[in-house]
Amino acid sequence: MSFVMHLDDLKDFLDEKANKYNQPFFIETDPIQVPKSFSEKEDIEIAGFLTATIAWGSRPAIIKNATKLMSLMEFQPHEFILNSSAEDRKKLEKFVHRTFNGLDCIYFIRSLQNIYINHDGLQSVFEKGFQNENSGKSALEYFYSAFFELEGERTRKHVSNVKKGASGKRLNMFSQVI
Repeated sequence: MSFVMHLDDLKDFLDEKANKYNQPFFIETDPIQVPKSFSEKEDIEIAGFLTATIAWGSRPAIIKNATKLMSLMEFQPHEFILNSSAEDRKKLEKFVHRTFNGLDCIYFIRSLQNIYINHDGLQSVFEKGFQNENSGKSALEYFYSAFFELEGERTRKHVSNVKKGASGKRLNMFSQVI
Protein backbone atom coordinates (compact mmCIF):
# COMPACT_ATOMS: atom_id res chain seq x y z
CA MET A 1 0.00 0.00 0.00
CA SER A 2 1.40 3.38 -0.91
CA PHE A 3 0.61 6.69 0.66
CA VAL A 4 0.16 9.71 -1.57
CA MET A 5 -0.14 13.17 -0.11
CA HIS A 6 -1.42 16.04 -2.20
CA LEU A 7 0.65 19.22 -2.26
CA ASP A 8 -1.94 21.20 -0.28
CA ASP A 9 -2.02 18.49 2.40
CA LEU A 10 1.77 18.39 2.48
CA LYS A 11 1.94 22.14 2.90
CA ASP A 12 -0.59 22.00 5.75
CA PHE A 13 1.36 19.18 7.41
CA LEU A 14 4.69 21.01 7.12
CA ASP A 15 3.16 24.30 8.33
CA GLU A 16 1.74 22.48 11.36
CA LYS A 17 5.16 21.00 12.19
CA ALA A 18 6.91 24.35 11.68
CA ASN A 19 4.43 26.03 14.02
CA LYS A 20 5.01 23.33 16.61
CA TYR A 21 8.82 23.14 16.49
CA ASN A 22 9.96 26.54 15.25
CA GLN A 23 9.47 28.06 18.69
CA PRO A 24 12.04 29.42 21.16
CA PHE A 25 10.83 27.06 23.91
CA PHE A 26 11.60 24.05 21.70
CA ILE A 27 15.33 24.86 21.89
CA GLU A 28 15.27 24.26 25.66
CA THR A 29 14.73 20.53 25.07
CA ASP A 30 16.55 20.10 21.76
CA PRO A 31 20.26 19.38 21.10
CA ILE A 32 20.38 22.48 18.87
CA GLN A 33 20.78 24.40 22.12
CA VAL A 34 24.44 23.31 22.26
CA PRO A 35 25.64 25.07 19.09
CA LYS A 36 23.20 27.92 19.75
CA SER A 37 25.00 28.62 23.03
CA PHE A 38 27.99 29.98 21.06
CA SER A 39 28.36 33.25 19.19
CA GLU A 40 31.47 32.71 17.03
CA LYS A 41 30.84 31.05 13.65
CA GLU A 42 33.56 28.43 14.06
CA ASP A 43 32.45 27.49 17.57
CA ILE A 44 28.86 27.14 16.33
CA GLU A 45 29.79 24.91 13.40
CA ILE A 46 32.12 22.70 15.47
CA ALA A 47 29.56 22.35 18.27
CA GLY A 48 26.86 21.67 15.66
CA PHE A 49 28.93 19.01 13.91
CA LEU A 50 29.93 17.21 17.11
CA THR A 51 26.40 17.40 18.52
CA ALA A 52 24.89 16.07 15.28
CA THR A 53 27.48 13.28 15.28
CA ILE A 54 26.26 11.97 18.63
CA ALA A 55 22.58 12.67 17.89
CA TRP A 56 21.18 9.26 18.51
CA GLY A 57 19.42 8.17 21.65
CA SER A 58 17.37 10.33 23.95
CA ARG A 59 17.51 14.09 23.55
CA PRO A 60 18.44 14.67 27.22
CA ALA A 61 21.38 12.25 26.85
CA ILE A 62 22.52 13.92 23.63
CA ILE A 63 22.36 17.37 25.26
CA LYS A 64 24.17 16.14 28.37
CA ASN A 65 26.99 14.49 26.42
CA ALA A 66 27.36 17.26 23.84
CA THR A 67 27.61 19.75 26.71
CA LYS A 68 30.14 17.51 28.43
CA LEU A 69 32.20 17.42 25.24
CA MET A 70 32.11 21.21 24.99
CA SER A 71 33.20 21.35 28.64
CA LEU A 72 36.17 19.08 27.91
CA MET A 73 37.16 21.66 25.31
CA GLU A 74 36.65 24.42 27.91
CA PHE A 75 33.68 25.76 25.91
CA GLN A 76 36.12 27.01 23.27
CA PRO A 77 35.86 24.30 20.61
CA HIS A 78 37.53 26.26 17.81
CA GLU A 79 40.45 27.28 20.03
CA PHE A 80 40.78 23.68 21.24
CA ILE A 81 40.64 22.29 17.70
CA LEU A 82 43.34 24.66 16.46
CA ASN A 83 45.74 24.53 19.38
CA SER A 84 45.32 21.25 21.22
CA SER A 85 48.27 18.94 21.42
CA ALA A 86 48.17 15.17 21.74
CA GLU A 87 48.61 15.70 25.48
CA ASP A 88 45.67 18.13 25.62
CA ARG A 89 43.46 15.64 23.77
CA LYS A 90 44.12 12.87 26.30
CA LYS A 91 41.30 14.20 28.46
CA LEU A 92 38.91 13.17 25.68
CA GLU A 93 39.87 9.49 26.02
CA LYS A 94 37.14 8.85 28.59
CA PHE A 95 34.35 10.51 26.58
CA VAL A 96 31.59 8.07 25.58
CA HIS A 97 28.22 8.45 23.94
CA ARG A 98 26.77 5.08 23.06
CA THR A 99 29.30 3.60 20.54
CA PHE A 100 31.16 6.88 20.04
CA ASN A 101 34.15 6.59 22.35
CA GLY A 102 37.25 8.54 23.30
CA LEU A 103 39.31 7.21 20.39
CA ASP A 104 36.61 8.37 17.99
CA CYS A 105 36.44 11.72 19.74
CA ILE A 106 40.19 12.25 19.47
CA TYR A 107 40.11 11.32 15.79
CA PHE A 108 37.31 13.84 15.22
CA ILE A 109 39.32 16.58 16.92
CA ARG A 110 42.45 15.74 14.91
CA SER A 111 40.48 15.62 11.68
CA LEU A 112 38.75 18.92 12.43
CA GLN A 113 42.17 20.40 13.18
CA ASN A 114 43.31 19.24 9.73
CA ILE A 115 40.19 20.74 8.14
CA TYR A 116 40.62 24.12 9.84
CA ILE A 117 44.35 24.32 9.15
CA ASN A 118 44.51 22.84 5.64
CA HIS A 119 41.01 23.41 4.21
CA ASP A 120 40.00 26.77 5.71
CA GLY A 121 37.29 25.28 7.95
CA LEU A 122 34.11 23.25 7.78
CA GLN A 123 32.09 25.77 5.82
CA SER A 124 34.77 25.94 3.14
CA VAL A 125 34.88 22.15 2.82
CA PHE A 126 31.13 21.96 2.30
CA GLU A 127 31.13 24.92 -0.11
CA LYS A 128 33.95 23.44 -2.20
CA GLY A 129 32.20 20.08 -2.30
CA PHE A 130 28.94 21.70 -3.31
CA GLN A 131 30.66 23.56 -6.14
CA ASN A 132 31.96 20.26 -7.56
CA GLU A 133 28.50 19.32 -8.87
CA ASN A 134 26.19 21.95 -7.38
CA SER A 135 24.55 19.38 -5.14
CA GLY A 136 24.25 18.61 -1.46
CA LYS A 137 25.36 15.07 -2.18
CA SER A 138 28.63 16.23 -3.70
CA ALA A 139 29.20 18.47 -0.64
CA LEU A 140 28.73 15.48 1.68
CA GLU A 141 30.99 13.29 -0.46
CA TYR A 142 33.74 15.89 -0.48
CA PHE A 143 33.40 16.42 3.27
CA TYR A 144 33.74 12.66 3.85
CA SER A 145 36.95 12.50 1.82
CA ALA A 146 38.44 15.55 3.58
CA PHE A 147 37.40 14.29 7.00
CA PHE A 148 39.15 10.96 6.47
CA GLU A 149 42.42 12.27 5.06
CA LEU A 150 43.95 11.03 8.32
CA GLU A 151 44.04 7.34 9.20
CA GLY A 152 41.02 6.31 11.29
CA GLU A 153 39.26 3.16 10.12
CA ARG A 154 37.29 2.53 13.34
CA THR A 155 35.84 6.03 13.31
CA ARG A 156 34.40 5.78 9.77
CA LYS A 157 31.24 4.20 11.15
CA HIS A 158 30.31 7.53 12.75
CA VAL A 159 30.24 9.56 9.52
CA SER A 160 27.83 8.68 6.72
CA ASN A 161 29.32 7.85 3.36
CA VAL A 162 26.66 9.03 0.92
CA LYS A 163 28.79 7.77 -1.97
CA LYS A 164 27.95 4.28 -0.71
CA GLY A 165 24.23 5.05 -0.40
CA ALA A 166 24.02 6.25 3.22
CA SER A 167 21.31 8.82 3.89
CA GLY A 168 23.60 11.19 5.78
CA LYS A 169 20.87 12.11 8.27
CA ARG A 170 23.19 13.50 10.96
CA LEU A 171 25.36 15.30 8.39
CA ASN A 172 22.24 16.87 6.92
CA MET A 173 21.12 17.92 10.41
CA PHE A 174 24.52 19.51 10.87
CA SER A 175 24.42 21.27 7.51
CA GLN A 176 21.35 23.14 8.73
CA VAL A 177 23.57 24.74 11.41
CA ILE A 178 26.17 26.19 9.01
